[in-house]
Amino acid sequence: MKILDRYILKAHAGPLFFGFFTIMFVFILSFLTGLIDRLVGRGLDIGVLIEMVLLESAWMVSLALPMSVLIATVMAFGTLTNSSEMTVMRSGGISVYRLITPVLIGSLLLALCDERFNNVLLPEANYRANVLLSDITRLKPGFAVDQGSFSNAIKGFSLMVRKVDGKTGDLEDVVMYDKERPNIRTVVTAGQGRITFTPDYRYLVMTLEDGQIHELSLPGMNKYRRIYFRKHRYVFEATGYGFERSDKNKGKRGGRELSASELLDVGRELRLRVDASERAVNSGVDELKNQVGLIRRTSRPSHPAASRVATEPGVTRAIEVTEKRIADMSSGLDQLDHFREAYYMTMIEYHKKYSLSFACVVFALVGAPLGVMARRGGFGVGAGLSLLFFVMYWALMIGGEKMTKKGILSPAVAVWMPDILLAAIGLYMLRRLSNSISGSTR
Repeated sequence: MKILDRYILKAHAGPLFFGFFTIMFVFILSFLTGLIDRLVGRGLDIGVLIEMVLLESAWMVSLALPMSVLIATVMAFGTLTNSSEMTVMRSGGISVYRLITPVLIGSLLLALCDERFNNVLLPEANYRANVLLSDITRLKPGFAVDQGSFSNAIKGFSLMVRKVDGKTGDLEDVVMYDKERPNIRTVVTAGQGRITFTPDYRYLVMTLEDGQIHELSLPGMNKYRRIYFRKHRYVFEATGYGFERSDKNKGKRGGRELSASELLDVGRELRLRVDASERAVNSGVDELKNQVGLIRRTSRPSHPAASRVATEPGVTRAIEVTEKRIADMSSGLDQLDHFREAYYMTMIEYHKKYSLSFACVVFALVGAPLGVMARRGGFGVGAGLSLLFFVMYWALMIGGEKMTKKGILSPAVAVWMPDILLAAIGLYMLRRLSNSISGSTR
């Protein structure tokens, strides 16, 4: 049986490496297509470009490895079935479960390696990639603005430019929508512009030239104002607006830049804040009920002859307190939603560290019966079926995350749901294959 195990694993080795490098090539090509205009021809050293590609390829590895396991399993078992080797093995009394055992053990080892990669190397690579991209952006901030499409690089504004000069970073034909004032629709147009940092990198300065400012009041749209300018300047705080100054020692890390243990610590802290916000909101609700009850009692005189004027000051005071409580509750609810969403996203990233790694085992479980049923070992068939199941996996993951944000599912259920469902599908197909007579023949 050791010979048979080695033979099955050897049949997987070639498709595994081929599928992995093919998927990595597609991911890297997609990445370069999206950022080639920002990185190439900007006066950057070739070493910086190579470093950026290598750092960005880290997250690609965590996705490419499970996909390559699925491709390799489908192709290997498809080849064994198509060449009648599966028939010979089944005729010798070897069950499908025994044939898939070495593949599951191999995928489990790959899952353990992927888990270590996701918890040790991937967070650091993501952090360094963001720092490097921030340094490139800080060198010429205009490069962070997309050409020909609206960008939210500046918080509160939607910005579009027709062209960004490759050498200077100057902007041409600027259109900007101000979204910070909901009662006034503001559109700014300019022939030229430039985005720079102040010397201390604390503020972002956008200078526009030869333009107009159009303002329309909402919702009545009864007031309109147009302002012409030769030069107009906007100043924003740099932190949090997409143009971060790099500090490798003090830089704050996001969820994808933390290990599982660090994410768990952050999640515990956010859970405490969520609980505190919930208690504050519940306390505000109780106080609001008391104030409403006070208004009702005060606004109803004890007998018809009671003076209405005598009760008005008490009612007015109770209404003022009630309005303040409503405003406090509204702010408290916004804070609760913020902490709750941050907690959900943190725990989603925590569970992803393990669920994406365990997907190697799940895809091996799905790929084996799928390859036998497909009965063809070509790369096209294997890649097509693998892509179908991986799209299904990712759609379930994204759907689970959205339901988590709405409070329908817990982060653990949302993240592990694709693994559980696909594993159930794999076990069902494996059982049907084992019980069918046609599964042992071509």
